[in-house]
Amino acid sequence: MRIIPAIDIIDGKCVRLSKGDYETKKIYNENPLEVAKSFEAHGIEYLHLVDLDGAKSNRIINYKVLEQIATKTSLKIDFGGGLKSDEDLKIAFESGANQITGGSIAVKQPEIFKNWIEKFGAEKIILGADVNNEKIAISGWLEESQEDLVPFIQKYQQSGIQYVICTDIAKDGMLQGPSFDLYQKILAQTNDIKLIASGGISTFDELPKLAEIGCEGTIIGKAIYEDRITLKQLKNFILNF
Repeated sequence: MRIIPAIDIIDGKCVRLSKGDYETKKIYNENPLEVAKSFEAHGIEYLHLVDLDGAKSNRIINYKVLEQIATKTSLKIDFGGGLKSDEDLKIAFESGANQITGGSIAVKQPEIFKNWIEKFGAEKIILGADVNNEKIAISGWLEESQEDLVPFIQKYQQSGIQYVICTDIAKDGMLQGPSFDLYQKILAQTNDIKLIASGGISTFDELPKLAEIGCEGTIIGKAIYEDRITLKQLKNFILNF
């Protein structure tokens, strides 16, 4: 299972939110590159980079941060937040993203999202399935759609999607543990999906459990920043698991 730390960006700074609420913003570091380098120094290969300004603005904003991390580390970066056009994707990939994540656009403008899968390849496009009460949430989690989680994923599997990040909003940033049952349900009802668990991870012991149920990766945010899970623990997990 891949370990994928998260860096969320507002105003070029590394922040975390609780349940996606911008009012709960907490700045952890003014220099995201410094944070990324510390991940890399502990044997971490992947990074989940989220442009929270972009998510609000419906266009890419913090691509300079992406570019800086991509050029000054060897981390493989998946980038999301406000990507709405081919031009946004062009900027993201040219700035060094290995993959991009699309969430709201997959609900609101499915033809554009399907075109991205065809144009850029399924290995470069991640479906962002942010969920509240098993309904897909959109627009930086400010709106709940009528899309049910599992059928939503199944529909995009038919269009070739391979990677899915599923974030349970009720858990995100709350340090109360991830949604094991939800992930088991997704994996039981979808074939060969590369499911990346996100939201609520709070202790190191949860990581082997996520690997055991079949998650391809897990995104860890606040637990790292609040020292609930140390980078040394993650290094040992990567080396030994």
